[in-house]
Amino acid sequence: MGCWMIFGSAFAQKQTEINADTLSAKEYLPDVTIVGKDSRNDIHQMPEVVGTHIFAGKKNSMVLVSNVNGNLVMNNMRQVMAKVPGIHVWESDGSGIQIGIAARGLSPNRSWDFNVRQNGYDIAADPYGYPEAYYHPPMQAVQRIQVLKGAGSLQFGPQFGGMVNYVVKNGSDIQNKMEVESQQTVGSFGLFNSFNAVGGKTEKSHYYAYFDHRSADGWRENSGYKVNTGFVTFSHQINDKWKAGIEYTSYAMLSQQPGGLTDSMFRIDHRKSLRGRNWMNITWNTLALTSTYEFSANQKLDFKLFAMAGDRNSIGFTPALNVLDTVRPNTLQQANRSVDIDQYRNWGAELRYLNHYEIAGLSSTFTAGLRYFYGHTHRFRNGRGDTGAGFNLRTEGPSPTDLDFITTNVAASVENIFRISKKFIIIPGLRWEHIGAEVGGRLSFAANGTPQMMNTEVRNRGFLLAGIGAEYHLNQQVEFYANYTQSYRPIHFADLAANPTTDVIDPNLADGRGYNIDLGIRGKVKNFLFFDLSLYHLQYNNRIGTITQLRPDFTSFNFRTNVGASRARGVEAIVEINPVQALSGSKRFGEVSVFVSYAYNDAKYEQLRVVTRGSAINLIESDLRNRRVENAPEHILRAGVNYFYRSLTLTAQVSHISEVFTDANNTVVANTIGTNGLIPAYTIGDLGLTWKINTNYQVRGGVNNFTNAAYFTRRAGGYPGPGLMPADARNWYITFGIKF
Repeated sequence: MGCWMIFGSAFAQKQTEINADTLSAKEYLPDVTIVGKDSRNDIHQMPEVVGTHIFAGKKNSMVLVSNVNGNLVMNNMRQVMAKVPGIHVWESDGSGIQIGIAARGLSPNRSWDFNVRQNGYDIAADPYGYPEAYYHPPMQAVQRIQVLKGAGSLQFGPQFGGMVNYVVKNGSDIQNKMEVESQQTVGSFGLFNSFNAVGGKTEKSHYYAYFDHRSADGWRENSGYKVNTGFVTFSHQINDKWKAGIEYTSYAMLSQQPGGLTDSMFRIDHRKSLRGRNWMNITWNTLALTSTYEFSANQKLDFKLFAMAGDRNSIGFTPALNVLDTVRPNTLQQANRSVDIDQYRNWGAELRYLNHYEIAGLSSTFTAGLRYFYGHTHRFRNGRGDTGAGFNLRTEGPSPTDLDFITTNVAASVENIFRISKKFIIIPGLRWEHIGAEVGGRLSFAANGTPQMMNTEVRNRGFLLAGIGAEYHLNQQVEFYANYTQSYRPIHFADLAANPTTDVIDPNLADGRGYNIDLGIRGKVKNFLFFDLSLYHLQYNNRIGTITQLRPDFTSFNFRTNVGASRARGVEAIVEINPVQALSGSKRFGEVSVFVSYAYNDAKYEQLRVVTRGSAINLIESDLRNRRVENAPEHILRAGVNYFYRSLTLTAQVSHISEVFTDANNTVVANTIGTNGLIPAYTIGDLGLTWKINTNYQVRGGVNNFTNAAYFTRRAGGYPGPGLMPADARNWYITFGIKF
């Protein structure tokens, strides 16, 4: 019992309700719930300090999800993060189950270029070796989203993109012993969602739990799904200084995978599917125990212990689209499907310390952190499945591929706010990382049944990261900020899992290294103007790729090595204005807010080695310097208008994404199987409505893609394709909510 009591809830920080208009530039705040005159706003700047983390001097945003007048049921991220400039969203999964977001010319593939967290702990499969986030909480359960661009490596570890933290509701804002909430949603294509929650407080405790069920037939053929998510948390104030608790998340998803299309198929019928036997199943279980001990009003110690057990399973027929999944005349059955299974078993711990102190009568803040992480991924691939159409993971014999991936990480970090004057602060920081990776196992079976084993690859390395930020406050509402932070992208498992008969791993293969620079101005003017305007530069060195090489006998092999570097630079800007407040202040006929969120991204390769075979005895090497980075739109524009009248909110939003290349060669003309070629620019419109009937009842609804535009955001070379992945056409939803 004594051991349990040292742990606690992921929300051990004090929760404070404040008026956002009263925030001073020099106030140090715990986690906050924004209320007051601008409580309808869904976008805010993070305070200088949140919990035991420093956000001062960094490009950051905080989205208050409950104020987003959009499709939370479907996790529509172009609406949820509309006011976070530069967020690129893959919309190849209309269910919203698989969220893919990125920024600054990085890949949106399952958000793997962001350090993705829930309540401050990792939720990706393995943040160091396989950082794909297969689980995301339902947005109806999320209180706020913390987004840190670029400068996340010092406090949070990898990646280049920064950090995204989903802060799930924990009941701390409930003032009664019990409060119940229920939201029931119906919509297009058989959509049904049921979100139900209960929470409350006693004198020393908070509790909260929710269960969410979502199912639908899907917009495309063969795209039905169902997903269940459960969450429970309990925290207890042990004494005046010590708070502890526990939280648990359970997630289970089963979804059909309709596969991709060729460009010609898309133009004829983008609802079409050629794959009726493909499925994906994900189960995810996380447990977090944390504790906060406040030595004084200025000193605190946070501890988190977290663990995850997850499975990612898929079954299907996945050759190129020109290979049809037809019944064999000789067997009267379709081909055997391929079964892939990943098992993730991870755990970690973080200890963080914060101290507010004074130097020469000016307040400063010191933070330090220690982290340990262990991850084990067991991968079974290419198992011989059945010839049926339903979800069935049974295989005929063992899977040919049977690999183990093991990751260990130890990290230590320090960061400090030094207040040089009442208006000027600098924030230097350091982080030391040690990462170990081991990959080994069976790659396949030979024709005679002999196991083909890969060479066990082991990589251990340590390195130091540094950064510095600064802020200059013109007044309590407007500030200049700047930041330089070194970043890295660890070597992934896929970079080490090579076939020894065809591939060679560079013994000197290095992690991707580089830095982010931000320079901007942000703030607000009274109650009518919010803005954040900045310039950025992302330098990405040691990019990993594969080139062809020759052996002494002139046979070729694939060489996995560091092949080049890229840079992305541009502008990120958000401006939101309330002209009624600015001009008259009268709310007799309601209020109007207008926003424009824009990012210009110039992402190009500075060097990218490409080697091809010119003849039997020579290679031709070229450089793709100045080619645009794939999956990097040059322009991302989102704009919208909100109309508020008493308890009614109406929202119209437009999103425009410019064209995107899908390969480093910048191929324009699509290939015949839809896996490569240009992704055209597209513009999407969304409508939303919220009517708060009274304090207990609410109605929400909307129409997504109201112009019924036909577009796509991704081309997949393999699963869940291959081929281009169409985005959803026009669809609607309506939610009835009750709280008592």
